[in-house]
Amino acid sequence: MSNLSLFDPPASSFRDELAEKLRRLAQEGVWIGASSWKYEGWFGQIYTRERYFTGRRFSKRSFEDTCLAEYAETFSIVGGDFSFYQFPSEPYWRKLFGSAPPTLRFAFKVPEEITVKAFPSHARYGPRAGQVNESFLNAETLERLFLEPLRPWRNQVAALILEFGAFSRQMYERVEQFTPDLGRFLDALPRDFRYAVEIRNAEFLDDAYFDCLRARNVAHVFNAWTRMPELEVQISLRQAYTADFTLTRALLRRGRTYEQAVKMFEPYDRIQEENPSGRHALRDLIRGAREAGQPAFIFVNNRFEGNAPHTIQAALED
Repeated sequence: MSNLSLFDPPASSFRDELAEKLRRLAQEGVWIGASSWKYEGWFGQIYTRERYFTGRRFSKRSFEDTCLAEYAETFSIVGGDFSFYQFPSEPYWRKLFGSAPPTLRFAFKVPEEITVKAFPSHARYGPRAGQVNESFLNAETLERLFLEPLRPWRNQVAALILEFGAFSRQMYERVEQFTPDLGRFLDALPRDFRYAVEIRNAEFLDDAYFDCLRARNVAHVFNAWTRMPELEVQISLRQAYTADFTLTRALLRRGRTYEQAVKMFEPYDRIQEENPSGRHALRDLIRGAREAGQPAFIFVNNRFEGNAPHTIQAALED
């Protein structure tokens, strides 16, 4: 049970103002949303607690099962990080898409089963921990277990994100070793989805990587993350615009781990640390997309400043 008050202010003026700004931008091809959506810290901002009462008590289960519909009253797009950890079944997809209006668009992470070269030495991987992943960059497995079940809703899928964790030098010593494998994989993918690649090796931001993506109209994900250059640095690289759309994920402040951000910012009910350069980069991305007339998909994480909705609102201010 959340320790937030049962008497949160109604999600009204802030939400209405933000929703109107986001609607106008979406009409211009700029979609902005959060990386995920099940946050009780957003009551009184995006969500209305009373909508999730069972009898006279707040129901966490009701909230998590149905809040996506209320999320869609403000935002027109949302990120789906959950799919990184599983191959969702067709019934799962049906339930998810049925819980929100058809106007809501999604960007899903491709399961790590496809993008992890060797499984980390972590307990959750069980006997596979530390082992080479035989499904790494296997297009047939991705098609059969992920794309095919998702395909009935592809018109609501803005893009699919291929997130690659930081490779050790034992895996790929140089970017020129990675890009041939990546290129062969991308060539084998069906073209009825948009794809974007997120890397976590700063030294891979090189012509070989960008050329590989550009040749296949695949976007580089501008990502604010622990060991990646800040967004303002990435978006200044002209060669980083590799597709006819852009995708951005404002995740973490450089130098901060995910675990540190969670400890600092939970329950994500307010901005706790402003990131001026990150906000400026988001404004530049929005401005650039509007001027270029190309689709842009921008996702903000609670761990970027402490509260994604207010970060987004701040990025939209002149």
